[in-house]
Amino acid sequence: MKPVIDSIKGIVKDIREKITKNETPSVFMPIRSLQNVSYDLKEGYFKLLGREKERTLTANTVKTFAQTLLMMKESKGLVETDDIATKREMYYISKNWGDAMFKEQPESDSVMDDIEGMLTVNREQMGFVPGEHGGAVAGELIVVDKDSETGKPIKIDCTKMGSGAYSVPSSVEHLKFETKAKFVLAIETAGMFERLNKHKFWKKNNCIIISLSGVPTRACRRFIRKLNEEQKLPVYVFTDGDPYGFFSIYRTLKVGSGNAAHINKYFCVPDAKFIGITPQDIIDYKLPTHPLKEVDKKKIKDVIKNDPFCKAHKEWQKALQALAKMGKRCEQQALAKHGLNYVISDYLPKKLKDQKSWLP
Repeated sequence: MKPVIDSIKGIVKDIREKITKNETPSVFMPIRSLQNVSYDLKEGYFKLLGREKERTLTANTVKTFAQTLLMMKESKGLVETDDIATKREMYYISKNWGDAMFKEQPESDSVMDDIEGMLTVNREQMGFVPGEHGGAVAGELIVVDKDSETGKPIKIDCTKMGSGAYSVPSSVEHLKFETKAKFVLAIETAGMFERLNKHKFWKKNNCIIISLSGVPTRACRRFIRKLNEEQKLPVYVFTDGDPYGFFSIYRTLKVGSGNAAHINKYFCVPDAKFIGITPQDIIDYKLPTHPLKEVDKKKIKDVIKNDPFCKAHKEWQKALQALAKMGKRCEQQALAKHGLNYVISDYLPKKLKDQKSWLP
């Protein structure tokens, strides 16, 4: 990744020149929050507005400044040697930095995100990978990977994983696909994924099913984006009927997040559609519910007031307001009230056919 190395060298060169001129060195990075993003329906993802924060070398910032430079040094070494380090390993590497070491991993993660924004690349290109895999995959898909020793292609058939599933690797950019599937179904919970996989929902419906297991990892989001972009596959998302499923899981997959706005265009799926549990489903299917928690109520108010994606879609505003009025939330598994496999025999087939029931 020559561009990454060149960018790091450019930043360090500028810092050195300022120091030799007895000037105070500083670095600039984007402010990573919803307050610094815009949402355009045509572009389809959260985009940075351009506001930046400046990190200047002072007595108060010397530690963070040093940590930033040391982490860039580690990144340069990883890229040059074609190696990787997990985010957790990066935290422990800092234990060799003396007074500049990180006390907790969130500190390390924050500096890593800042550097990612400075370089306008994703952390995988910097040699840093998450500690967890991206998600589970089953269905009509052949993943073309490569042998790490010989470089020769390896074909992995996701229809032949026995009772298990293919696990998305932490880095997916090199993967290629072969498929005749009609669509991708992204599922919030591992339990629901297991049910659909056991009964081969993907075979009956000629599709690919992917377990998100909560908020999707960036590897999982990139994997789905590649299927959508390269294979022209529509993406449908099936989550619980609650603010978390709506605006932490679905929204992040579709348009990205404020924290990663500098790279959202590579990871989100702007034309994804929501076919999960809606407030209307709770009524129509007479589903069992749970009371909204205080954190749910707070999230609803915050999203309606501050989220650019919600502001752009009246359908989502109405859905959240309906949920707040009901004071209830509903899980995917609540469909089991009508039978363990009702979700396979009735709910999902009806949802997939009825576009009017989808949310944008």
